[in-house]
Amino acid sequence: MGKPVKPRLALLAVPLLIAACGGKPATPAASSAETSAQVREKEPDENVEKDPLLGEAKVAHVVVPEAFITAATPAENVDSPASWRAGDGTRWLIATAKDTHRLVVYDGSTGKQLRTVSGPGSELGQMQRPNGIAVIDDLVLVVERDNRRVQVFQLPDFKPLLVFGAEDLKQPYGLWVRPQKDAYEVIVSDNYMSPQNEDAPPPLAELGQRFKRYHLQRAEGGWKANLAGTFGDTGGKGAIRIAESVFGDAANDRLLLAEEDVAVGTRLREYGLDGTYRGRDIGADLFKAQAEGMALAQCVGGAGYWIATDQFKDRSVFHVFDRTTLAYKGAFAGNKTANTDGVWLDQSADARFPQGAFYAVDDDQAVAAFDWRDIAKALSLPECRAE
Repeated sequence: MGKPVKPRLALLAVPLLIAACGGKPATPAASSAETSAQVREKEPDENVEKDPLLGEAKVAHVVVPEAFITAATPAENVDSPASWRAGDGTRWLIATAKDTHRLVVYDGSTGKQLRTVSGPGSELGQMQRPNGIAVIDDLVLVVERDNRRVQVFQLPDFKPLLVFGAEDLKQPYGLWVRPQKDAYEVIVSDNYMSPQNEDAPPPLAELGQRFKRYHLQRAEGGWKANLAGTFGDTGGKGAIRIAESVFGDAANDRLLLAEEDVAVGTRLREYGLDGTYRGRDIGADLFKAQAEGMALAQCVGGAGYWIATDQFKDRSVFHVFDRTTLAYKGAFAGNKTANTDGVWLDQSADARFPQGAFYAVDDDQAVAAFDWRDIAKALSLPECRAE
Protein backbone atom coordinates (compact mmCIF):
# COMPACT_ATOMS: atom_id res chain seq x y z
CA MET A 1 0.00 0.00 0.00
CA GLY A 2 11.46 2.91 0.20
CA LYS A 3 10.54 6.25 1.16
CA PRO A 4 8.22 7.95 1.20
CA VAL A 5 5.74 5.50 2.70
CA LYS A 6 2.25 6.53 3.66
CA PRO A 7 3.04 9.02 6.42
CA ARG A 8 2.20 8.23 10.03
CA LEU A 9 -0.51 10.20 11.73
CA ALA A 10 0.28 12.26 14.76
CA LEU A 11 -2.64 10.85 16.74
CA LEU A 12 -1.87 7.21 16.07
CA ALA A 13 -1.57 4.80 18.94
CA VAL A 14 1.88 3.24 19.28
CA PRO A 15 2.38 0.99 16.23
CA LEU A 16 2.57 -2.73 16.74
CA LEU A 17 5.83 -2.78 14.81
CA ILE A 18 8.14 0.14 15.48
CA ALA A 19 10.96 1.17 13.21
CA ALA A 20 14.35 0.97 14.80
CA CYS A 21 15.86 4.43 14.99
CA GLY A 22 18.89 3.95 17.17
CA GLY A 23 20.23 1.96 20.07
CA LYS A 24 21.87 -1.44 20.16
CA PRO A 25 20.95 -4.02 17.55
CA ALA A 26 18.81 -6.94 18.60
CA THR A 27 20.56 -10.18 19.50
CA PRO A 28 20.43 -12.51 17.72
CA ALA A 29 20.21 -10.58 14.46
CA ALA A 30 16.75 -10.62 12.89
CA SER A 31 16.16 -12.31 9.57
CA SER A 32 15.60 -10.13 6.52
CA ALA A 33 11.89 -10.94 6.62
CA GLU A 34 11.64 -10.00 10.29
CA THR A 35 13.62 -6.81 9.72
CA SER A 36 11.35 -5.82 6.86
CA ALA A 37 8.29 -6.31 9.02
CA GLN A 38 9.77 -4.45 11.98
CA VAL A 39 10.55 -1.27 10.08
CA ARG A 40 7.12 -0.83 8.55
CA GLU A 41 5.22 2.17 9.69
CA LYS A 42 1.51 2.57 9.98
CA GLU A 43 0.00 4.44 7.06
CA PRO A 44 -2.63 7.21 6.91
CA ASP A 45 -5.46 4.74 6.40
CA GLU A 46 -4.45 2.97 9.63
CA ASN A 47 -5.51 5.84 11.89
CA VAL A 48 -7.17 3.66 14.51
CA GLU A 49 -6.40 3.20 18.18
CA LYS A 50 -7.03 -0.54 17.99
CA ASP A 51 -6.74 -2.90 15.04
CA PRO A 52 -10.24 -3.97 13.90
CA LEU A 53 -10.84 -7.69 14.32
CA LEU A 54 -13.52 -9.73 12.62
CA GLY A 55 -13.57 -11.92 15.71
CA GLU A 56 -14.93 -8.95 17.67
CA ALA A 57 -17.11 -7.33 15.00
CA LYS A 58 -20.65 -8.42 14.32
CA VAL A 59 -20.46 -8.81 10.55
CA ALA A 60 -22.71 -11.48 9.05
CA HIS A 61 -20.77 -13.58 6.55
CA VAL A 62 -20.27 -17.07 5.20
CA VAL A 63 -16.92 -18.86 5.13
CA VAL A 64 -15.47 -19.81 1.75
CA PRO A 65 -12.30 -21.93 2.00
CA GLU A 66 -9.32 -20.71 0.00
CA ALA A 67 -8.41 -22.80 -3.04
CA PHE A 68 -4.78 -22.05 -2.18
CA ILE A 69 -2.58 -19.45 -0.52
CA THR A 70 0.87 -18.81 -1.95
CA ALA A 71 3.92 -19.40 0.23
CA ALA A 72 4.35 -16.58 2.73
CA THR A 73 7.17 -14.13 1.93
CA PRO A 74 7.01 -11.41 4.61
CA ALA A 75 10.05 -9.59 3.27
CA GLU A 76 8.21 -8.72 0.05
CA ASN A 77 5.36 -6.71 1.65
CA VAL A 78 2.85 -7.80 -1.00
CA ASP A 79 0.16 -5.23 -1.79
CA SER A 80 -1.94 -5.92 -4.89
CA PRO A 81 -2.50 -8.73 -7.43
CA ALA A 82 -3.55 -8.98 -11.06
CA SER A 83 -3.63 -11.91 -13.50
CA TRP A 84 -3.07 -12.76 -17.16
CA ARG A 85 -3.48 -15.79 -19.41
CA ALA A 86 -0.26 -16.73 -21.19
CA GLY A 87 -0.16 -18.05 -24.74
CA ASP A 88 0.06 -21.64 -23.52
CA GLY A 89 -3.06 -21.17 -21.39
CA THR A 90 -1.18 -20.79 -18.10
CA ARG A 91 -2.76 -18.33 -15.72
CA TRP A 92 -0.16 -15.92 -14.33
CA LEU A 93 -0.80 -14.21 -11.01
CA ILE A 94 1.29 -11.04 -10.70
CA ALA A 95 1.63 -9.20 -7.38
CA THR A 96 3.38 -5.99 -6.34
CA ALA A 97 6.03 -6.28 -3.61
CA LYS A 98 6.55 -2.93 -1.95
CA ASP A 99 9.61 -3.62 0.18
CA THR A 100 11.63 -5.43 -2.49
CA HIS A 101 10.52 -3.04 -5.24
CA ARG A 102 9.53 -5.71 -7.71
CA LEU A 103 6.76 -7.91 -9.05
CA VAL A 104 6.28 -11.51 -7.95
CA VAL A 105 4.82 -13.87 -10.55
CA TYR A 106 2.96 -17.03 -9.51
CA ASP A 107 1.14 -19.80 -11.31
CA GLY A 108 -2.42 -18.57 -10.92
CA SER A 109 -3.84 -22.10 -10.77
CA THR A 110 -1.49 -23.54 -8.14
CA GLY A 111 0.14 -20.61 -6.36
CA LYS A 112 3.66 -21.78 -7.18
CA GLN A 113 6.10 -18.89 -7.54
CA LEU A 114 7.46 -18.67 -11.09
CA ARG A 115 9.75 -15.64 -11.09
CA THR A 116 10.31 -12.08 -9.95
CA VAL A 117 10.53 -8.97 -12.13
CA SER A 118 12.41 -5.69 -11.69
CA GLY A 119 14.12 -4.26 -8.63
CA PRO A 120 14.85 -0.95 -6.91
CA GLY A 121 15.71 2.13 -8.92
CA SER A 122 14.27 4.96 -10.97
CA GLU A 123 15.33 3.94 -14.48
CA LEU A 124 12.92 2.41 -16.98
CA GLY A 125 12.36 -1.18 -15.89
CA GLN A 126 13.17 -0.44 -12.24
CA MET A 127 10.67 0.41 -9.51
CA GLN A 128 10.35 2.04 -6.12
CA ARG A 129 7.59 0.77 -3.83
CA PRO A 130 5.12 -0.60 -6.40
CA ASN A 131 1.54 -0.51 -5.12
CA GLY A 132 -1.49 -0.70 -7.42
CA ILE A 133 -1.43 -2.97 -10.48
CA ALA A 134 -3.69 -3.66 -13.44
CA VAL A 135 -3.48 -6.00 -16.43
CA ILE A 136 -5.26 -5.27 -19.69
CA ASP A 137 -4.63 -7.09 -22.96
CA ASP A 138 -0.86 -7.74 -22.96
CA LEU A 139 0.02 -4.76 -20.75
CA VAL A 140 0.83 -4.57 -17.05
CA LEU A 141 0.48 -1.13 -15.44
CA VAL A 142 2.09 -0.57 -12.03
CA VAL A 143 1.81 2.44 -9.73
CA GLU A 144 5.17 3.30 -8.14
CA ARG A 145 4.64 5.24 -4.97
CA ASP A 146 8.19 6.42 -4.38
CA ASN A 147 8.94 7.19 -8.02
CA ARG A 148 5.52 8.88 -8.16
CA ARG A 149 4.67 7.47 -11.54
CA VAL A 150 3.02 4.64 -13.45
CA GLN A 151 5.12 2.13 -15.39
CA VAL A 152 3.90 0.02 -18.29
CA PHE A 153 5.30 -3.42 -19.10
CA GLN A 154 4.46 -5.67 -22.05
CA LEU A 155 3.76 -9.37 -21.57
CA PRO A 156 4.91 -12.09 -21.74
CA ASP A 157 8.47 -10.77 -21.36
CA PHE A 158 7.71 -7.87 -18.98
CA LYS A 159 9.40 -5.55 -21.43
CA PRO A 160 9.31 -2.02 -19.95
CA LEU A 161 7.61 0.30 -22.40
CA LEU A 162 6.92 3.60 -20.70
CA VAL A 163 6.75 5.56 -17.46
CA PHE A 164 4.34 8.45 -17.03
CA GLY A 165 2.79 10.77 -14.46
CA ALA A 166 5.90 11.86 -12.58
CA GLU A 167 5.20 15.51 -13.43
CA ASP A 168 1.67 15.35 -12.01
CA LEU A 169 1.44 12.69 -9.29
CA LYS A 170 2.35 13.39 -5.68
CA GLN A 171 1.46 10.21 -3.74
CA PRO A 172 -0.09 7.72 -6.21
CA TYR A 173 -1.55 4.48 -4.89
CA GLY A 174 -4.16 2.71 -7.02
CA LEU A 175 -5.41 2.68 -10.60
CA TRP A 176 -8.13 1.45 -12.93
CA VAL A 177 -7.72 0.98 -16.69
CA ARG A 178 -10.35 0.69 -19.40
CA PRO A 179 -10.02 0.28 -23.16
CA GLN A 180 -10.97 3.00 -25.58
CA LYS A 181 -10.72 3.16 -29.35
CA ASP A 182 -7.05 2.56 -30.15
CA ALA A 183 -6.10 3.66 -26.62
CA TYR A 184 -6.64 3.21 -22.88
CA GLU A 185 -7.92 5.47 -20.16
CA VAL A 186 -6.00 5.19 -16.89
CA ILE A 187 -7.39 6.67 -13.67
CA VAL A 188 -4.85 6.96 -10.84
CA SER A 189 -5.64 7.77 -7.21
CA ASP A 190 -3.32 10.40 -5.74
CA ASN A 191 -3.25 10.37 -1.94
CA TYR A 192 -1.32 13.61 -1.43
CA MET A 193 -1.48 14.92 2.12
CA SER A 194 -1.76 18.43 3.53
CA PRO A 195 1.20 20.71 2.71
CA GLN A 196 0.85 22.14 6.20
CA ASN A 197 0.61 18.76 7.97
CA GLU A 198 1.85 15.65 6.18
CA ASP A 199 0.05 13.49 8.72
CA ALA A 200 -3.40 14.70 7.70
CA PRO A 201 -5.50 14.88 4.53
CA PRO A 202 -5.66 18.29 2.86
CA PRO A 203 -8.58 20.66 3.46
CA LEU A 204 -11.65 19.79 1.41
CA ALA A 205 -11.01 22.62 -1.03
CA GLU A 206 -7.72 21.00 -2.03
CA LEU A 207 -9.15 17.57 -2.90
CA GLY A 208 -10.21 18.43 -6.44
CA GLN A 209 -7.21 16.58 -7.91
CA ARG A 210 -7.56 13.37 -5.88
CA PHE A 211 -7.72 11.40 -9.15
CA LYS A 212 -5.73 11.88 -12.33
CA ARG A 213 -6.95 10.73 -15.72
CA TYR A 214 -4.45 9.72 -18.40
CA HIS A 215 -4.76 8.85 -22.08
CA LEU A 216 -2.40 5.99 -22.99
CA GLN A 217 -1.82 5.04 -26.61
CA ARG A 218 0.68 3.76 -29.10
CA ALA A 219 2.89 6.34 -30.73
CA GLU A 220 5.49 6.26 -33.45
CA GLY A 221 8.26 4.07 -32.12
CA GLY A 222 6.53 3.19 -28.87
CA TRP A 223 3.91 4.49 -26.45
CA LYS A 224 2.88 7.82 -24.97
CA ALA A 225 0.60 8.97 -22.15
CA ASN A 226 -0.92 12.40 -21.58
CA LEU A 227 -2.71 13.87 -18.59
CA ALA A 228 -6.32 14.24 -19.71
CA GLY A 229 -7.80 15.75 -16.56
CA THR A 230 -8.20 15.59 -12.82
CA PHE A 231 -11.22 15.22 -10.55
CA GLY A 232 -12.33 14.90 -6.96
CA ASP A 233 -15.33 16.18 -5.06
CA THR A 234 -14.58 18.95 -2.58
CA GLY A 235 -17.80 18.75 -0.59
CA GLY A 236 -18.10 17.20 2.83
CA LYS A 237 -20.23 14.31 1.57
CA GLY A 238 -18.46 13.38 -1.64
CA ALA A 239 -14.77 14.06 -1.00
CA ILE A 240 -12.26 11.22 -0.77
CA ARG A 241 -9.97 12.07 2.12
CA ILE A 242 -7.85 8.90 2.08
CA ALA A 243 -7.66 7.56 -1.48
CA GLU A 244 -6.35 4.32 -2.91
CA SER A 245 -8.80 1.89 -4.50
CA VAL A 246 -10.69 2.91 -7.63
CA PHE A 247 -12.61 0.68 -10.02
CA GLY A 248 -15.11 1.31 -12.76
CA ASP A 249 -17.99 -0.17 -14.72
CA ALA A 250 -18.13 1.50 -18.12
CA ALA A 251 -21.40 -0.22 -19.07
CA ASN A 252 -23.14 1.50 -16.16
CA ASP A 253 -21.21 4.80 -16.34
CA ARG A 254 -19.98 4.20 -12.79
CA LEU A 255 -16.84 4.59 -10.72
CA LEU A 256 -16.63 3.27 -7.18
CA LEU A 257 -14.03 4.98 -5.00
CA ALA A 258 -13.05 3.65 -1.60
CA GLU A 259 -13.03 6.23 1.18
CA GLU A 260 -10.50 4.76 3.59
CA ASP A 261 -10.68 7.49 6.23
CA VAL A 262 -12.25 5.80 9.25
CA ALA A 263 -12.59 9.18 10.97
CA VAL A 264 -15.37 10.22 8.58
CA GLY A 265 -16.68 6.69 8.00
CA THR A 266 -15.11 4.26 5.58
CA ARG A 267 -17.33 3.28 2.63
CA LEU A 268 -17.57 3.34 -1.16
CA ARG A 269 -18.63 6.48 -2.98
CA GLU A 270 -20.33 6.39 -6.37
CA TYR A 271 -19.03 8.73 -9.07
CA GLY A 272 -19.81 8.89 -12.76
CA LEU A 273 -17.12 8.15 -15.30
CA ASP A 274 -16.88 11.90 -15.79
CA GLY A 275 -15.63 12.22 -12.22
CA THR A 276 -18.79 13.70 -10.71
CA TYR A 277 -19.99 12.52 -7.30
CA ARG A 278 -23.51 11.13 -7.62
CA GLY A 279 -24.53 11.68 -4.03
CA ARG A 280 -24.71 8.01 -3.15
CA ASP A 281 -22.53 6.02 -0.77
CA ILE A 282 -22.42 2.23 -0.57
CA GLY A 283 -21.76 0.19 2.52
CA ALA A 284 -21.70 2.99 5.09
CA ASP A 285 -23.45 0.64 7.53
CA LEU A 286 -21.55 -2.46 6.39
CA PHE A 287 -17.83 -1.64 6.47
CA LYS A 288 -16.68 -2.06 10.05
CA ALA A 289 -12.90 -2.09 9.45
CA GLN A 290 -11.83 -0.30 6.26
CA ALA A 291 -12.93 -0.32 2.64
CA GLU A 292 -10.07 -1.49 0.45
CA GLY A 293 -9.63 -3.31 -2.88
CA MET A 294 -12.54 -3.83 -5.30
CA ALA A 295 -13.31 -6.10 -8.24
CA LEU A 296 -16.21 -6.47 -10.67
CA ALA A 297 -17.78 -9.67 -12.00
CA GLN A 298 -19.25 -8.89 -15.42
CA CYS A 299 -21.87 -11.42 -16.53
CA VAL A 300 -23.62 -11.87 -19.85
CA GLY A 301 -26.73 -9.76 -20.24
CA GLY A 302 -25.31 -6.95 -18.12
CA ALA A 303 -25.68 -8.68 -14.78
CA GLY A 304 -22.83 -9.05 -12.32
CA TYR A 305 -21.43 -8.33 -8.90
CA TRP A 306 -19.13 -5.92 -7.13
CA ILE A 307 -16.77 -7.42 -4.54
CA ALA A 308 -15.29 -4.97 -2.01
CA THR A 309 -12.84 -5.66 0.81
CA ASP A 310 -13.37 -4.89 4.50
CA GLN A 311 -9.81 -4.99 5.88
CA PHE A 312 -9.97 -6.72 9.24
CA LYS A 313 -6.58 -7.64 10.67
CA ASP A 314 -7.47 -11.22 11.63
CA ARG A 315 -9.65 -12.18 8.62
CA SER A 316 -10.81 -9.97 5.78
CA VAL A 317 -14.48 -9.79 4.81
CA PHE A 318 -15.53 -9.39 1.18
CA HIS A 319 -18.86 -7.64 0.67
CA VAL A 320 -20.81 -8.43 -2.52
CA PHE A 321 -23.20 -6.01 -4.24
CA ASP A 322 -25.39 -6.27 -7.32
CA ARG A 323 -23.65 -4.79 -10.34
CA THR A 324 -26.52 -2.64 -11.57
CA THR A 325 -28.58 -1.76 -8.47
CA LEU A 326 -25.75 -1.95 -5.91
CA ALA A 327 -28.10 -3.91 -3.66
CA TYR A 328 -26.32 -5.92 -0.99
CA LYS A 329 -25.99 -9.65 -1.71
CA GLY A 330 -24.01 -10.76 1.35
CA ALA A 331 -20.41 -11.24 2.48
CA PHE A 332 -17.81 -13.97 2.70
CA ALA A 333 -14.45 -14.54 4.37
CA GLY A 334 -11.78 -17.17 3.95
CA ASN A 335 -10.45 -19.51 6.60
CA LYS A 336 -7.25 -17.49 6.91
CA THR A 337 -6.99 -14.58 4.45
CA ALA A 338 -6.49 -11.39 6.46
CA ASN A 339 -5.51 -7.73 6.30
CA THR A 340 -6.22 -7.57 2.56
CA ASP A 341 -5.15 -4.61 0.44
CA GLY A 342 -5.58 -5.38 -3.26
CA VAL A 343 -7.88 -7.92 -4.93
CA TRP A 344 -8.40 -9.09 -8.51
CA LEU A 345 -11.09 -11.13 -10.26
CA ASP A 346 -10.13 -13.29 -13.26
CA GLN A 347 -13.25 -14.61 -14.98
CA SER A 348 -11.42 -16.67 -17.60
CA ALA A 349 -11.82 -20.45 -17.34
CA ASP A 350 -9.29 -23.23 -16.95
CA ALA A 351 -9.33 -26.76 -15.52
CA ARG A 352 -8.67 -25.56 -11.97
CA PHE A 353 -11.08 -22.60 -12.03
CA PRO A 354 -13.81 -23.31 -14.63
CA GLN A 355 -15.73 -20.16 -13.67
CA GLY A 356 -12.76 -18.00 -12.74
CA ALA A 357 -10.81 -17.11 -9.63
CA PHE A 358 -10.89 -14.30 -7.08
CA TYR A 359 -7.48 -13.31 -5.69
CA ALA A 360 -6.87 -11.42 -2.45
CA VAL A 361 -3.66 -10.40 -0.73
CA ASP A 362 -3.13 -12.15 2.61
CA ASP A 363 -1.56 -10.10 5.38
CA ASP A 364 1.09 -8.37 3.22
CA GLN A 365 2.94 -11.62 2.55
CA ALA A 366 0.98 -13.90 0.24
CA VAL A 367 -1.94 -14.09 -2.18
CA ALA A 368 -5.01 -16.24 -1.62
CA ALA A 369 -7.16 -17.69 -4.41
CA PHE A 370 -10.88 -18.44 -4.17
CA ASP A 371 -12.84 -20.53 -6.67
CA TRP A 372 -15.72 -18.41 -7.98
CA ARG A 373 -17.96 -21.47 -7.88
CA ASP A 374 -17.43 -21.69 -4.13
CA ILE A 375 -18.26 -18.00 -3.65
CA ALA A 376 -21.41 -18.24 -5.77
CA LYS A 377 -22.62 -21.36 -4.00
CA ALA A 378 -22.02 -19.94 -0.53
CA LEU A 379 -23.94 -16.73 -1.33
CA SER A 380 -26.59 -18.39 -3.58
CA LEU A 381 -25.60 -16.19 -6.51
CA PRO A 382 -27.04 -17.03 -9.94
CA GLU A 383 -24.62 -18.36 -12.54
CA CYS A 384 -22.36 -15.68 -13.91
CA ARG A 385 -21.00 -16.44 -17.36
CA ALA A 386 -18.36 -13.86 -18.25
CA GLU A 387 -19.21 -11.23 -20.85
